[in-house]
Amino acid sequence: MLALLKNLKGDKAIWGVVALLALFSFLPVYSASTNLVYVNDDGTTLGHLVKHGVLLFLGFGIIYGVHRIPTHYFKGLSIIALPIVLILLAYTLTVETKIGGVTANRWIKIPFVGVNFQTSTLASVVLMIWIARYLTKIKDIQITFKESILPLWVPTALVVLLILPENFSTAAIICFMVLILCFLGGYPLKYLLTIVGAGLVLFGMFLFVLFKTPDVLPQRAGTWKSRIETFWSPEKADKDALHQLTLAKIAVAEGGVVGKGAGKSVIKNMLSQSTSDFIFAIIIEEYGLLGGGALLFFYLLLLFRIVVVANSAKTVFSKLLVIGVGLPIVFQALINMAVVVQLFPVTGQPLPLISMGGTSIWMTCMAIGIILSASNKSENLEESIDIDESNPLEVLSGQL
Repeated sequence: MLALLKNLKGDKAIWGVVALLALFSFLPVYSASTNLVYVNDDGTTLGHLVKHGVLLFLGFGIIYGVHRIPTHYFKGLSIIALPIVLILLAYTLTVETKIGGVTANRWIKIPFVGVNFQTSTLASVVLMIWIARYLTKIKDIQITFKESILPLWVPTALVVLLILPENFSTAAIICFMVLILCFLGGYPLKYLLTIVGAGLVLFGMFLFVLFKTPDVLPQRAGTWKSRIETFWSPEKADKDALHQLTLAKIAVAEGGVVGKGAGKSVIKNMLSQSTSDFIFAIIIEEYGLLGGGALLFFYLLLLFRIVVVANSAKTVFSKLLVIGVGLPIVFQALINMAVVVQLFPVTGQPLPLISMGGTSIWMTCMAIGIILSASNKSENLEESIDIDESNPLEVLSGQL
């Protein structure tokens, strides 16, 4: 064990924050899993706790393995991974899976393991690496919008369009992060503003169609419409959706300042998705505003360390890579919390490293491993070293 700890590289604060979040997650997961056991008749509380522990253990294995990979290797790996991700996303749309009472084309089952894999979580990480690689490649040259269509916007559009029909919130987060990464990477601002303007027009048209003729949109359009109405016009909202948000609000109110205590939540047995989307409501009910505030603090601390790592990285690729895979973790956490306190429409985004799940934990751990790889001082190479000739993947990346 001591030998293993000595081999841990990278930012120690990030290691500490991630470990604390993972350890804390056992308390709300164990408490909220009674909803699955006694309401949905799904397994036992101990069984769900053990499963969560195994997923986290494998997740930390992913962190350890990924953080030992030299950062510049991810350039070449993204070239191999992106086509695979596009194939997986397309295949996922043909597979209907039911999880937690929700039936959707979001997951595929891993053979022999029986674990459901949400391909959009992998796609978001791979796409961020791909874009960081491309922006690094063009950092010293002037490009036109036409020249960037095929290597930048076509892969982005394909990923987003394959995710959008079943997972609007994830597609929106990816779009937002692509724009931020392109802005920070020095992509011409006039092109970005044009894209943002066109995007706003398309989004306005989408909202018009959504509320006027939702039948022409994908099957999930009814859910999107219901969530927006629940947020903006509660009197027109779906009763079940409004009921869940009301329960979340009651949980927050019941928690008060110090909460009821670990395992003493009452709302957890009435609130659907209490182990995932609405787990923050259970945390506040049991640990109060102090517990919720402490959790928020650790996510903000993680954000701070991500910015520090990005700022201290010596290569443009490492800087963009850390921002691209790191910010979505914190954004997702803030969105999840905002939904519970009704500052944001329901999105279905879990609380990173806290909510019970499989691939969401693993892909978060992969992103953290990449950040830790970039924070390793021995990997902070000089900017003049763009391609490592001893790495065939890196050579391929430079050629493409």
